[in-house]
Amino acid sequence: MPMDAAGSRSSHRSAPSRVRGVPTFADSTKDDASQYDDPVVRQAAVDALGRYNGAVVAVDPNSGRVLTVVNQKLAFSSGYIPCSTIKPAIALAALEENVISRDTMIRVGRRKYMSLTEAMAHSNNQFFEELGRRMGFDTVSRYARLLGLGELAGFNIPEEQPGTFPMEPPERGGVARMSSFGEGIRITPLQMAALGVAVANGGILYYLQYPRTNDDRGSFAARIKRQLDIGTLLPEVREGMLAAVLYGTGKTSYDTGGDETPLGKTGTCSDNQSRVGWFMTYADETRPKIVLVVLLRGNTRRVKGPTAATVAGRIYRRLREQNYFATAQLRRSSVSAFNVPN
Repeated sequence: MPMDAAGSRSSHRSAPSRVRGVPTFADSTKDDASQYDDPVVRQAAVDALGRYNGAVVAVDPNSGRVLTVVNQKLAFSSGYIPCSTIKPAIALAALEENVISRDTMIRVGRRKYMSLTEAMAHSNNQFFEELGRRMGFDTVSRYARLLGLGELAGFNIPEEQPGTFPMEPPERGGVARMSSFGEGIRITPLQMAALGVAVANGGILYYLQYPRTNDDRGSFAARIKRQLDIGTLLPEVREGMLAAVLYGTGKTSYDTGGDETPLGKTGTCSDNQSRVGWFMTYADETRPKIVLVVLLRGNTRRVKGPTAATVAGRIYRRLREQNYFATAQLRRSSVSAFNVPN
């Protein structure tokens, strides 16, 4: 029976783990146009990704400005199954619908119960499958779409694709598996980054903007897609994402030498072409400075959420060593975080 990154067994059969179609290692910078990226962030991401076949998207959570896109072909693709990175969205929906509270314990085994924090930390599938069953497909869909799934995340990014969100429960596993693995959903790295930005900044879903001309860079202004009323729900979700980094599936992302405390969520599963590993993360907990999304693809068991978390950890450490977080505002043009879109 398949397991997620934390070893939690799923009650549904997933795609075979040995998938031959996509290599684990590749030149992930091939054909990238990178001259307008933040050079410090890009180099940290390229070095951290190394030989892995993957993509890194970095975004300023206070404006939605894309700082770098490594492996633009993969990042601007039609999307991939989100695996367990769907769980923060499911948690937000369940909290808003009063299906659970911070202290709710849900049975995940014969004699085992978990709270939301522990379920997020260890990426427990049974917990989130039960949330999906309790809410139903229509409710889960409404919140997922509100959070930006199934629509373009960017503004004036011509290569971007909108991903897909199902119109009915997926045939395999229904809303339960959709709520634990993202079955039936295809999410892009940009959509994942936009969701991470909203979690980081308290509920502002920005249009992501990727200025790639001097004029665009000089005239950059943040654009708000919508303001999400999730501020009172976020502490519970953030606590689980912090636990994932401190002792759960994302612990390899933690930079013990840094002052910026990261939070994050891993995801591990397979589609019909490859294994997929995700990590969505941001730092700092109190004053968010950067959102990172790492996506890995390949045909070996190295391709998993914890490996993506390791890549993110390397980026955090490199940025800390270069004093990036203290000097980033001096390198980038100042922008208003609250310019409303036209």
